[in-house]
Amino acid sequence: MNPRFLNGLERLLAEPELVRALAGRRVALLAHPASVTKELVHALDALASLPGVKLSAAFGPQHGLRGDKQDNMIESPDYTDSVYGIPVFSLYGEVRRPSAAMMESFDVLLVDLQDLGCRIYTFITTLRYVLEEAARHGKSVWVLDRPNPAGRPVEGLLLRPGWESFVGAGALPMRHGMTLGELGLWFIDALRLDVDYRVITMKGWHPDEPAGYGWPSDRAWVNPSPNAPNLFMARAYAGTVMLEGTTLSEGRGTTRPLELFGAPGLGIHALLATMRALAPRWLEGCLLRECWFEPTFHKHAGQLCAGAQIHVENGHYGHDAFRPWRLMALAFKALRRIEPGYPLWRDFPYEYEHGRLAIDLINGSPLLREWVDDPAAAPADFDALAATDETAWCECRRPFLLYS
Repeated sequence: MNPRFLNGLERLLAEPELVRALAGRRVALLAHPASVTKELVHALDALASLPGVKLSAAFGPQHGLRGDKQDNMIESPDYTDSVYGIPVFSLYGEVRRPSAAMMESFDVLLVDLQDLGCRIYTFITTLRYVLEEAARHGKSVWVLDRPNPAGRPVEGLLLRPGWESFVGAGALPMRHGMTLGELGLWFIDALRLDVDYRVITMKGWHPDEPAGYGWPSDRAWVNPSPNAPNLFMARAYAGTVMLEGTTLSEGRGTTRPLELFGAPGLGIHALLATMRALAPRWLEGCLLRECWFEPTFHKHAGQLCAGAQIHVENGHYGHDAFRPWRLMALAFKALRRIEPGYPLWRDFPYEYEHGRLAIDLINGSPLLREWVDDPAAAPADFDALAATDETAWCECRRPFLLYS
């Protein structure tokens, strides 16, 4: 990675002409704990120190501006910042979309959110809602762009019409391979929004360069949400997030959440052997290690789980070969093959949605679940279906890519 890498926030701080464009305008910030400079100064503090910039409000997405809320569907309240005396509005509390009163608090909204490169990660849905409300209220939105730690690879079925939700912002595949700034351009085009939008692009971001493949090697990792503790989780997340819709543990309540999968009494040795027999290519680019873990909270808390850890540390990582979404789909398929009656799908309200299974909301359609549950459906069938969508998405996103 270019040693002169600058993210969007750092460019704004370093380039006086960008700061001058904010002069005389009320500025709000949408951020979370990972909205930091290389020196780990938070965006709110960095912007407050800029002469001529009038901070009028701040916004927090899911998990809050401070990232204090551990689990999904745990809301954050509005409050007044104790240092700067400005209102901090929650976009994961009483509302998901900013209200008219919230929109009235600023002229320009700076969006500085570290994303994980996965459709289900709700920060991109928050971006969509912000853009739609900015178009309605005549406000400006600037995205201070940040790296996609999963890089450019694309994987997954496109979300089907009618399956939009807070974990499904639009007709994206699970792993979209874009930055937040690029996604804003796509949203504006797809939704035909008339909004004053600007991306403060990064300098020196080369997503195909090893060993980071999207993540600058000289940057510390700060959790963008409580269960996103490292780069390896970010690489695996487009697959392991599907575990939220199952009865299998995704490792919440352990020190390696969303890098693990397992359950009490799971026949992990037979499961991995069946996965290798069904579709060995879907296991490339990583190393699966049998392991045991005991979650301290969440699913199977206090129970010993047999499972596996997905190792995508640099020594075991093949950036172009790794297919986390296929890998987890294959794990579900193998479990169905070994234990056809296993109670795999978790039926509970997921992100405030009732009446639809969480696994279907996560995938943007019932297609993955139907493939898993159909004994006659083969990996080749699923691969062909997904490959068609992936090719289509690569063409669709092309006009909006800002980085070579």
